[in-house]
Amino acid sequence: MNTIRLAGISGSLRQASSNTAILRTLQASLPAGVEMTLLPLDGIPLYNQDLDGPGLPDAVREFKAAVDASDGVVMCSPEYNFGMPGVLKNAIDWASRPAFASPLKGKPVLVMTSSPAFTGGVRAHAQLRETLGGTLSRVIARPQVVIAGVNGKIEDGRLADAASLGFALEAIHDLIAEIGLLRAAPTPATRPAQG
Repeated sequence: MNTIRLAGISGSLRQASSNTAILRTLQASLPAGVEMTLLPLDGIPLYNQDLDGPGLPDAVREFKAAVDASDGVVMCSPEYNFGMPGVLKNAIDWASRPAFASPLKGKPVLVMTSSPAFTGGVRAHAQLRETLGGTLSRVIARPQVVIAGVNGKIEDGRLADAASLGFALEAIHDLIAEIGLLRAAPTPATRPAQG
């Protein structure tokens, strides 16, 4: 079986980001045959339709190419003011172009959020799911991965809480299963003729 390649996207630019720490922990805990590359958002400019064409900024071109080349995406985000961070929304806006034919169309996406609060970023989670629906992504349908009290669950740059890590890995397995279903689905050229 070919290697499954995941793209990990953190909704935080902070060097000591809990969400990036979660992704790094998952990256080191993936099953055999699965790899995850973390995609930085630092260099992506604010979305400007004037630049959305032949003059696409290099950072945006590289980001979109990485999303396109992946078999699935894992987004892990904090919650800012009851919603997703602007940097993540901006990256999604770039990746959603061209409309209805973007790298996100049909792409399996797993959403996770974390927060120091007891809600675990559930409002950002809901907002992300709604936004990704607009991109025609295949958002994984499963119990929400929301990690509450995250400040007490990160140690030495890793997610140290066994229950949270186990639940997040179950979600990763659901994402892998969705990718497997897509790989096994017949393509138009291999479907039997009707009639």
